[in-house]
This record gives sequence, structure tokens and C-alpha cells, in this order.
Amino acid sequence: MQHDESDPTASPLARFGRELRRSRRAMRWSQTELGRRMGFSNAMVSYVERAKKPVTHNFAVRADEVFETGGTFFELWRRYSRSSLLEGFAEFAEAEARCRRLRTFELGVIPGLFQTPVYAAALEAASVRRGSISQEQADERVAFLVQRQKLLSQKAPPTVHAVLDQSCLLRPIGGAEVMCAQLGHLESLAVRPNVTVQVAPFELAEQRPFMLPLVLLTLPDRSVVGYAESQLRGHLERGRPTITAWEEDYDQLQVESLSTAASLAMIRAVRKDLECRPST
Repeated sequence: MQHDESDPTASPLARFGRELRRSRRAMRWSQTELGRRMGFSNAMVSYVERAKKPVTHNFAVRADEVFETGGTFFELWRRYSRSSLLEGFAEFAEAEARCRRLRTFELGVIPGLFQTPVYAAALEAASVRRGSISQEQADERVAFLVQRQKLLSQKAPPTVHAVLDQSCLLRPIGGAEVMCAQLGHLESLAVRPNVTVQVAPFELAEQRPFMLPLVLLTLPDRSVVGYAESQLRGHLERGRPTITAWEEDYDQLQVESLSTAASLAMIRAVRKDLECRPST
């Protein structure tokens, strides 16, 4: 009879499963016994050991507690949870988690920090249908996004300034129902004291300074880093001449975009139009 051993070099998920199995066997526990101690079903333990289901943050923490491994499983989960991210994005996410000020320009879709889980899942589902990522990777990305969004609800959240190209509001990601909920969520964020939302209208045309999405992060030491993406990878920029040029362009973008009141009115108008459409 063949053992269903996952190749530890195959993926971070397989490495997690192999380590869980090794630790369990060292304790001479069955999958049922480990599940009981962790508060999960024996089926879940089996799925994780065989790399058949994604590992959650809670599962990794409970494994460390039960095996008294001091963070080994959490570290494996951290590597696994970021394995599906765009190259360069993990480095950006670490800087984002520490920032005191965040300025972002987004094109085509709502910025990640502002996305509802359903909206984010719709975007990832499209990547799955195209064959770009697996469903497992899609689930990982959405879960990681939800973790990132805790930045906005922490005790001392950063100041966030977001400029959204008008196309972000008009592209009906996930359909009208999903988009209505997303725009409603955007409205609720836009009225927070630490969040400013502006819309860059189509009328800006070629005067819009950025042709691609961009993020500027002010870190606790007051240094500023920038982040930009291509189709294949992300890049964290630290060079002062480039950052200075991006900041100047962002200042121009803020001035040229709609006021916060006019931007909020546009968001509400788009949402109202979606809600008024007859269902089909």
C-alpha cells in the first residue's frame, strides 16, 4: 500500500503538511487524537497533511500550542500564505503594515485595502477561470487581503489618502449586487476621519500623471517608499529622486481630482444607478 506522502519540495502547503505529519507521528498520536487536541476534525488534519486544503492562521497557531513548537508552524503558515502573492508584494505588505501614512492611486479596481471580501473573491475567481492561479491560491490571496485590512481598524491607524480613477467605480466587478455592496463599503470608509477618498474623473484625460497604480508609504522614521506593479511583478522603490518625482505627481493628482464632497457624491450616484436597475 502506498503512503500518501506529499513532496516537501512541491509547495509551502506540502511542507506544512509534512511537518505536521512528522510531529504527530513523533508524539504517536492518531489524526483523530491530534484533531481533538487542536479543536479540529480528524478529516481536517488529514486534508492538511496531504496538502488538500488551505491552512488557516488559527490552525497554525493551534499546532504550535499543541506541539509547543514556539512558532514553527506559524512561520510555515506565513511563508505558505504569501507564496501565491505577486513577486515583490510580500516586501511591500511588510512596509504597509508599519506605515503611518498611505497614499494610493488605483486604476480600474477598488484599492485592496478598501475591497470587500466578496469583491476581492470575484477578482481572484476571474484569475482562476483564466488559469493564472489555482482556487487554493485565490483563497490564500483573499485571506491575506483580509489580514492586511486590519491596518485600517487598529488602535492608531495610518492616515490614508486614496485617489481612484473613475473607472474603479464603473467597472461592475462581480455584478451589480457585489458592486453595490462594494460602493456602500467605500462610502463608509470615505467618511472616516483618517481616510480621504477622491475620484480622478475621465475629464483629466492625458493630464492624469500616473498611467499605472501606485502606492506611497510614509514609515515611522518618516522615510517614504513607493510601490508599483507590472503584470508580472511588484517593485518597492526607495530611491529618493524617484520618490520625490512620484510625490510631486501625486500632489498634482490630488489638486486635479474631484473634491472629497464631489467624489462622495459620484460614488453615491453610481451606487444608486446600480440599485435602480431592474434585476434580470
